[in-house]
Amino acid sequence: MRKDGRELDALRPVSLETGWKRQADGSVLYRAGGTVVLCVASVAEGVKDFMKGRGEGWVTAEYLMHPRTGPRRQNRDGFNGRPLSGRSQEIARLIGRALRSAVDAAALGERTITLDCDVLEADGGTRTASVTGAMVAMAIALDGLRERGLLKGRPIVSLVAAVSAGVVEGRSMLDLCYEEDRDAAMDANIVATEAGALVELQCTAEGEPVARAQVDGLVDLALGGVASLVAAQRTALAAAGIDLAALLR
Repeated sequence: MRKDGRELDALRPVSLETGWKRQADGSVLYRAGGTVVLCVASVAEGVKDFMKGRGEGWVTAEYLMHPRTGPRRQNRDGFNGRPLSGRSQEIARLIGRALRSAVDAAALGERTITLDCDVLEADGGTRTASVTGAMVAMAIALDGLRERGLLKGRPIVSLVAAVSAGVVEGRSMLDLCYEEDRDAAMDANIVATEAGALVELQCTAEGEPVARAQVDGLVDLALGGVASLVAAQRTALAAAGIDLAALLR
């Protein structure tokens, strides 16, 4: 048992509230325990110059923390002349890479989907929560394009989700909260498809090196979590009236 009573292989309670932003092309308020992220998808016609003429679309992301995600107010990232932090840029790129792996760029046509992920409450796993929630927001936006007859085929290659895992006090744990992440000898962030194929693996030993077998164990643990998260994504999309079968390739 862990401090919050979970088993080692248990996710925190997850909820996905779709339609949170009524003017957005797709939105979801994603909760994983004490972590809360608002994920919003926006569709714009056209792509940047480096993509023009290919007939393909682009998926990109932005990530920011609300100033009061912690016990004390932090200065708003990227405002009042302050540059966007390296951490925010790195996580935004991760989200963009993860979501691009989920779509067929040719089916989008020359349009851009931007995913804004704003962390409202932080208790560990904000980047993985952003990926998992943004997938749902993007699927809703894609269904809107489908209904308008603007797609060139089925755009979703696979649903993707992400979760953390780590070694804490010698034990492998799934979906770390802040305290577990802080104390982990190794922590990993894993993005994977519904079928269990890896999209991205970020894994770091914080002190002593960790044996390969234990890293493999973390990946196996995370893939079990991803399967549960994809099931939650499917449930949320069905409840929102999204015809996922019409979007999946």
